[in-house]
Amino acid sequence: MSLVIRSAAPDDAALIIRFIAALAEYEKLSHEAKASEADILRDLFGANPKVFCEIAEWQGKPVGFSLWFYTYSTFQGRHGIWLEDLFVDPEARGLGVGKALLVNLAQRCVREGLGRFEWWVLDWNEPSIAFYKSQGGVMQDEWTKVRVDGEALARLGAP
Repeated sequence: MSLVIRSAAPDDAALIIRFIAALAEYEKLSHEAKASEADILRDLFGANPKVFCEIAEWQGKPVGFSLWFYTYSTFQGRHGIWLEDLFVDPEARGLGVGKALLVNLAQRCVREGLGRFEWWVLDWNEPSIAFYKSQGGVMQDEWTKVRVDGEALARLGAP
């Protein structure tokens, strides 16, 4: 096995966009994927990054990524990690790449004394739900996601 998980670098911006587009297509959300290479360069590799990314390589070829950021739990009084995106190319699924990306972030949580590791999964995505449960993930069905964006965000944020 030749699997390497490495931190993304600025020259990975186009690759990260490719992974985001492939994830959006899989999730039937391509119409929402608007991020550009410039956005990735600014937000992951600018002066004060607030989002981070790891690239999974199988036998030297990039086959997946995880994109994440730190959160904070007022109940725990500790930071955590929010996994925004996890994607593995279809031809690399079943090789342990997704698990390795999750383990990498779980190890970071343990190393840094973080209290939580969380993410969303679409309710129709049974293969991912089964995979996450097999890794110890617990579905938080009692919570409902809330989003304000577009014109509603502009109205809410208006002076």
